[in-house]
Parts: sequence; C-alpha cells; structure tokens
Amino acid sequence: MSKLKIAIQKSGRLNEESLKLLKDCGIDVNNGKDQLKVIVDNFPMEILYLRNSDIPQYLEDGTVDIAIVGENLLIEKQKNVEIVEKLGFSKCRVSLAVPKEIEDDSITYFEGKKIATSYPVTLKTFLDKNNISAEIHSISGSVEIAPNIGLSDGICDIVSSGSTLFKNGLRETQVVLKSEAVLAKSLLLTTAQEQLLNKLLFRIKAVLRAKNSKYILLNVPNDKISAVSSILPVLKSPTVLPLAEEGWSSLHSVIDAYQFWEVIDQLKEAGAEDILIVPIDKMVI
Repeated sequence: MSKLKIAIQKSGRLNEESLKLLKDCGIDVNNGKDQLKVIVDNFPMEILYLRNSDIPQYLEDGTVDIAIVGENLLIEKQKNVEIVEKLGFSKCRVSLAVPKEIEDDSITYFEGKKIATSYPVTLKTFLDKNNISAEIHSISGSVEIAPNIGLSDGICDIVSSGSTLFKNGLRETQVVLKSEAVLAKSLLLTTAQEQLLNKLLFRIKAVLRAKNSKYILLNVPNDKISAVSSILPVLKSPTVLPLAEEGWSSLHSVIDAYQFWEVIDQLKEAGAEDILIVPIDKMVI
C-alpha cells in the first residue's frame, strides 16, 4: 500500500504550526515518545522530523515525498522540487540590515561593502539583479553579531518582527524576498502517491479557506435583500431564511476575514441589522 513520507522541521518556528495544520486536516499525529519517525494511524502517511536545512535535499532525492518547509530555504538551496501550496503561516522576510547609525537606506550603500549572511545564493542573486558588487561572507549562525565584531558592514538574514535586529543595534533597509511556509513535493512521486497528495491537498485547502473566511449572519428587511446581497462576497448566493417578524429575513453567507470590517460598514448602510460573525472550522467547495 502506498504511503506519503512527509518531512517537517524537527524543532523551531515551523514545527508547531506544521503539526497543527496536519491535525486540523484530521491527521492523527502522535509523537509522545519524541520519535524521529512516526506512522500515522488514520492516513497513509509517515512523518519524519528532520533538520530544516536537510529537507530540500531529502525532497530532491525522493527520501521524503513531501515536506512543509520555508519557501526561503527552497530558494536558497535551489533543489529540483516543486512547491504545490503556500500555507500562509511562518511568514518572514530575508532582508538586508545595517548598523542603526548608518542613515543610508539605499541598495547602493552595499557597493563594495562586506555582507555577512546565511543565505549567500539568495543574496548574490539579489545583488546581481541590482548591479551591486559586494563581498559576501557566508556564516551559519549568529549573523547579527557580524557588524559589531568588524566582520561585515551589514547583514542579510531572516526578519520576522525585527526585534533581534534592534537588540543587536541593526535596522532593516532592503527586503530581498518575502517567504512563508509551503508544501513542497519530490518530483519522484508515483501515481498512487500523487493521488494521496491530492487527498491531502483537498483537506489543506479546506482548512486554509476556513482560516481566511468568516461566516456571517444578519437580519435585513425583505425590500433590501437585493441591495444587501450585492455587497456580500459569497461563494454562489446567500442563504435567505424568513424571520418570525413579517417583512424581515435572515441572510447567511461567507466573507473574507481580512475585509469584513469594510463589508460590515457597507451592510449596515444598506439596512442590515443584528450582524453576527462566526469562525469557520473547515470550508469545502
């Protein structure tokens, strides 16, 4: 029987959210004894907990079939694998930063300078694109300290909140690329494994749609149903249910989680009342 071997980060920022996504997809994850390999009971899958930097190579080799990994890592490693879905969590930037006393924000500041980074391939691509010649120092960790010890004039590293830069007397000046967690696959999957991946993707997309949407219920006079319905960004059309009070109906629909305040203002102006917003657990279309 075919199985999918999925790699996730052994520890770190991607680990918890990757496990949560799998659990939200109905995958029974049990790693109570901290094994590095876990067989899932309710889906044909094995979970491998691997060092983050090793995952792209394992994907290319076909040692693992799929993986949840940072897009920035795949770009840096340049392995022959395919991204099949962006997952919307663990968002970050790979950015250039300089000592806070440097007032120059332009990319030209780095002309002829030394830059310390754990992302030499990504950085070189960015510099070449902008016609900047700089000396790249590739180091594996503690990149933020490099300017303070005289190793470099600036750094190129992952930035999330920017607090680590601030603590080390640095500030962000240029965004090299934006990244998030992605589901990537090996190019060596069998037909049966592709079918399993499609089943998993179906579940993942249902979870992601629900996370980005809200269920909305509202009451509206019958003579304003048409006007209110035209505002709602629905999948097909809103559900309309008559209320006990004559001349009124309840409308049910789905709205974008990032736009619902704007939509609600429009709905109120159009005559909607008693608006309720409810989280959605899963959304299958």
